[in-house]
Amino acid sequence: MNPWYTDYSEYLSRIFPGVKVQKISVDAGRSCPNRDGTIGTGGCSYCDNRTFTPGYCRPSLPVAEQLALGKAFFSRKYPLMKYLAYFQSYTFTHRASASEMKRMLAEAAATDGVVGLVIGTRPDCFDASVASLLGKTAGSMPLFVEFGAESSFDATLRRVNRGHTWRDTVSAVALAADAGLHCGLHLIAGLPGETLGDALTTVDRAASLPIESVKLHQLQIIKGTPLWREWKEGTADIRIPELDEYLAFCAEAVRIVDRRVAIERFVSQAPAGMLEAPKWGLKNHEFTARLHRLLSEK
Repeated sequence: MNPWYTDYSEYLSRIFPGVKVQKISVDAGRSCPNRDGTIGTGGCSYCDNRTFTPGYCRPSLPVAEQLALGKAFFSRKYPLMKYLAYFQSYTFTHRASASEMKRMLAEAAATDGVVGLVIGTRPDCFDASVASLLGKTAGSMPLFVEFGAESSFDATLRRVNRGHTWRDTVSAVALAADAGLHCGLHLIAGLPGETLGDALTTVDRAASLPIESVKLHQLQIIKGTPLWREWKEGTADIRIPELDEYLAFCAEAVRIVDRRVAIERFVSQAPAGMLEAPKWGLKNHEFTARLHRLLSEK
């Protein structure tokens, strides 16, 4: 057991005792409401879905086939692995009919080796009807909902073209928890106009909600995104934290987050050819090792 915080493997072991579990991403062919004109266009100013979508994820393929390709990728190394089907790309619950969501979730659940389902979505694309549908699905196997919240400051959310509010996040989490779903939040530290102190305020607010997990990561400048163009132009409110600053932020986040809430990650790593900054030269496990040394010293 990690002595400082509940990591994701410990969290999953509570739900799947004695089983090693791996997420397999699925692309359901969705968009996002701030991309397709529903509430805006252009998407989040920092986002390029290609940075976290594996090559085997192709929306032209059936769910079961995408999962088969993902299983083939992981099973060579871990033949006894079980899987979580992770509907990761864009916003799974955006402009999707109940029958379509049911069909995709059922196809994933019926795939050999799949023991749970993970839904990636936005707080403003999650209402009582979606919560009810997913709650019924969760009656057959564990279902996790991961909301992209990113910040608790509405000015920041407007600045990066998120298109939702912190109140939307609070409401969506309450609906998910009431439906019996495992709920987590994604948060980004270093967004334009925010200090790392502001990001810690968001961590504190998030940890007070009925969530079970949180994903933290540093702001990344991805080539070709609107934020990248602003950064290249020298826009004043975009500042990338130094490695030591971000390590200190993560150590303080650990102090804030109660052990009932798992910290799934501290950093994200975009492909080198797409990443402009920060270039810390560390793999995720190397960053975590440095953080653990810092926590040990504290």
